[in-house]
Amino acid sequence: MLTGLKNAFRIKELRGKITFTIAMLVLYRLGAHVPVPGIPVAGMAGLFGLNGDNTVAESAMALLNLFSGGALSYVSVFSLGIMPYITSSIILQMLQSVVPSLHELAREGEVGQTKITQYSRYLTLALAILNGIGYLFLFKSFGIQFNGAGAPEVIFDIMIVGTLVAGAMLIMWIGELITQRGIGNGMSLIIFANIMAGLPQAVFASVSDGGTANIILTLVIVIVILCVIPLIVFVERGQRRIPVQYAKRVVGRRIMGGQSTYLPIKVNTAGVIPIIFASALLYFPAQLAVFFPGIDWIQAFAGALSSGWINWVLNVVLIVFFAYFYTSMVFNPDDTAENLKRQGGFIPGVRPGRATANYIKNALNKITLPSAVFLAIIAIVPSIVFSFTGNSLIQAFGGTSILIMVGVVMDTISKVESQLKMYDYDGFFK
Repeated sequence: MLTGLKNAFRIKELRGKITFTIAMLVLYRLGAHVPVPGIPVAGMAGLFGLNGDNTVAESAMALLNLFSGGALSYVSVFSLGIMPYITSSIILQMLQSVVPSLHELAREGEVGQTKITQYSRYLTLALAILNGIGYLFLFKSFGIQFNGAGAPEVIFDIMIVGTLVAGAMLIMWIGELITQRGIGNGMSLIIFANIMAGLPQAVFASVSDGGTANIILTLVIVIVILCVIPLIVFVERGQRRIPVQYAKRVVGRRIMGGQSTYLPIKVNTAGVIPIIFASALLYFPAQLAVFFPGIDWIQAFAGALSSGWINWVLNVVLIVFFAYFYTSMVFNPDDTAENLKRQGGFIPGVRPGRATANYIKNALNKITLPSAVFLAIIAIVPSIVFSFTGNSLIQAFGGTSILIMVGVVMDTISKVESQLKMYDYDGFFK
């Protein structure tokens, strides 16, 4: 691996891409520490723990702060984080299956994808404005007042929301620049940077919370994480290979086809999307509850969905549901069967056409269930352990974070390795 890394920096073009990616991530992390003008930093201290009286609101604040990589705790220009862009991308991807015009755009190749990307940017702007206004009310629900220098409070409100929206759009631009000119997916790398940024503080807080017992617990958590990572890699790399045979055909004077290959289907086709969807649905009431602190039934409802056994059960159900839902969106057995038929391919023992589509669909359903259960276990077990131990390391570096980090690292290494092979190197791990 070290030899592959050294070879990567020997290539001028690849070295430039890696350097550009690192520079953009450093710029993003610097922006996460630049506070929004007009923010009373001293008054915001202590709002991101779980020790206050408003448990539901503080839980929402802690969750939002985790998603922003700690930027929210500084009330920085990047407080909205990457979530508006991710949400808009997910919404448009879901709409492609129900809106015919978007589905046609997605099938037009690069031109259609450019249009969809433009729609995603507009939707990101709208979501950033809504989130910025929501954050403003969220801060005010804790009694924070944004005024000073004799100016009306509405001026500061507009300035704060405008700064947060500008920060969200700048993050989107940085992510797209990394994707176009750097190595790997820019949005995924930004999420990876957010998680890694909070890791040292989480480890320090976990060790300093108590005496020897907490140190031992922290060591146990680290050992468990190191043991889980190979299992996640195994599942992420897992495939169901369906054998495919291509019939021989004469093209001019040449005989084409006749070879045997396979159709690879990933065990975990949906990735971490089911966990993100389920978390967004279950924590949305908690985010709304901070706007209605005086309504008891809203507080009780949000508290029940945010923690406890109801949250765990609903999380499992929603993760399994969204695993099947998202897999059906990104992998269409009917289109795959039609493409095989058009290219002269067939699955041995299965008739082309509808029978092939049903065969692929059954195989997909069988491998989706164990992967969905695996995702649910990875996501739920840390929450259950945290509810009994209260260890901050589990909260900041739970199963979802590990899944995202492993996936991003594997994807980035694959892209570096493909670049190395273009220059006749053996690869990243040789």
